[in-house]
Amino acid sequence: MSMKRFLTALLVVSLAVACGRTAPAPASTAADPASRTSDPGQRKYLLERVDDAAVVQLYADSFTALPLREKTLIWHLSQAAIAGRDIYIDQKHASALEMRGILDQIVAHPQGIDPAAFAEIQRYTKYFWINNGPYNNLTARKFVLKTTPEALAAAAKAAQAAGAAFATRNGETLDAMLQRLQPMFFDPNVDPSVTTKAPPPGKDILTASANNLYAGGVTTNDLKGFTEKYGLNARLVKANGRLTEEVYKIDGRYAKEISAIVQHLQDAIPFATEPMQNALRALIQWYRTGEQSDREKFDIAWVEDKASAVDTINGFIEVYLDPRGIKGSWEALVFSINPEKTEIIRKLGDNAQWFEDHSPADPKYRKPNVKGIIANAIDVIVETGDSGPVTPVGINLPNDQRIREEYGSKSVSLANVVEAYDKSTPGTMRGEFSWTPEEAARGAKFGSFADNLHTDMHEVIGHASGQQATGFKGTPQQAIKEHFSALEEGRADLVGLYYIADPKLVEIGVIPAADHDDMVLAEYEGYTRNALVQLRRVREGTTIAEDHMRNRQMIVRWLMANTKAIEQRTRDGKTYLTMVDAKAFREGVGRLLAEVQRIKSEGDYAGAAKLFDTYGVHFEPKLRDEVVARVDKLNLPSYSGFVQPKLEAVTGADGKITDVKISYPQDLTTQMLEYDGVKR
Repeated sequence: MSMKRFLTALLVVSLAVACGRTAPAPASTAADPASRTSDPGQRKYLLERVDDAAVVQLYADSFTALPLREKTLIWHLSQAAIAGRDIYIDQKHASALEMRGILDQIVAHPQGIDPAAFAEIQRYTKYFWINNGPYNNLTARKFVLKTTPEALAAAAKAAQAAGAAFATRNGETLDAMLQRLQPMFFDPNVDPSVTTKAPPPGKDILTASANNLYAGGVTTNDLKGFTEKYGLNARLVKANGRLTEEVYKIDGRYAKEISAIVQHLQDAIPFATEPMQNALRALIQWYRTGEQSDREKFDIAWVEDKASAVDTINGFIEVYLDPRGIKGSWEALVFSINPEKTEIIRKLGDNAQWFEDHSPADPKYRKPNVKGIIANAIDVIVETGDSGPVTPVGINLPNDQRIREEYGSKSVSLANVVEAYDKSTPGTMRGEFSWTPEEAARGAKFGSFADNLHTDMHEVIGHASGQQATGFKGTPQQAIKEHFSALEEGRADLVGLYYIADPKLVEIGVIPAADHDDMVLAEYEGYTRNALVQLRRVREGTTIAEDHMRNRQMIVRWLMANTKAIEQRTRDGKTYLTMVDAKAFREGVGRLLAEVQRIKSEGDYAGAAKLFDTYGVHFEPKLRDEVVARVDKLNLPSYSGFVQPKLEAVTGADGKITDVKISYPQDLTTQMLEYDGVKR
């Protein structure tokens, strides 16, 4: 599954962490708005801070040099991306769109609202926008308004008096709507977690999860004997004791949004290359029918488009939101290839067969013929749904194991996203959790490059590696169930950790020989530190829910238990995880990679469950509390949400596009209200 590398913004630079790591998050609040400039050396990246999230401007410098045809293509694809945003928000929770509608109207009409109440509603709204709903993107836990229901109602009525229009249900008053949604705004115990893969005793992973992928009280027991025809792209509903599938398609669920997406995709076709036209037509056909066979045809057509300078990811793709790891969240990205930054990632793709042949995994689980790995660095123009405002930094698709084995895959490194993280991130956390000044200095000098390289290897040779055992039936997602996402991310991480120390990287010109040893140490040390520092994101409970975090925890804790590579040390009342033996670290990674590949190839659910229950899910709350206190003193956010570039089409008298202008809003509120179609 999720061949998407960092679901959340990873602390890539400040922590030098790996797969799925939480991306760099800046430290201070917004600078002077007057610093809007096109000069890369002077421009503003960090815009503001909202609770534990930083808001960062994303730039796409390569766009202006594109020919008009490709700019026009990007314009139409971007409109398709924006048209589908509401799908993912609805998938997050059945009330999320109604909640957003109330918040949007209040924020857009602040006249007459009590300043203190408005400030809190504005804070909550920004956090809601960043997370695409009322759940923290990292912890899956619900966050609530820190004011009173009366204050929210007063603010809504003042906004209504100032011109706000609230979309109440037929015959429902504004007061009744606010009363109905009050538990979602204010009670943390109502629908407390959007995705729960380790529910309390006696609870079911589906009924304990608040997302809108299932309805009517569907439980895992209900699925026994039921054949899902549309696993990826349908909501499963129980009514009168029967299960039905509400298919996401042009005349099914989300028909309004999908119809708009399809129209924009059709508008894009005349400006695309022939291979991309084939992929877009196949995508449209999948949106029309919802059939798995059409989704497979689209995946194949998309992979076979190997040379288009502009590309898009659009559809129901990643399955992190679903505790079963089956149902896809909607997302869209529009991007152009950055040829200057593609050299390293393509060298890895060109040598993918060598890496596969030298894997520590059992030869019967290796691919004898690695096919069609396409690797590029890209500049993102627009990301929405499950990819924005919180964004990955690397992606490898498609997720269908059979198609990957037969036709290959595409890997992309989101170059401008990585750059924005780098430009908006301080290095203070590295020093706080490094055992020695030398470790901190090594991370500062080599950590960013080493971590980005690990990201590339994770995507290009990690997710693309391995094959299912002979005779295996079904899919590994179905076999490994709720543990598959974390297992797959761990497998790709382990590939990157194993090969970053291999002399092959020097041989193919990816790493300078003189820097290789230091880069290996920087990556191993940073990866180790992150297993400790990431606990700051789980401020409630004693278990880790997010798959990327589980994967990193599992790898480091397994190494601690089974090798002498890592030591837990204390000094002055502070805890440190310290990598002490790089050779033992790599040897242990090789052993663990072989076992993880076996688990995936054989579909060993019990093996995956034991691995994560032992090493990846549970942690000591006292250790977490210590980490939180240390991080809070530094006043650093946990992750970042991005403000996207803004595109504006210039048209002639005949209505045809004559140019597409790009600008940078540098304001989350402005962009979100525009996306939501709300006028101030």
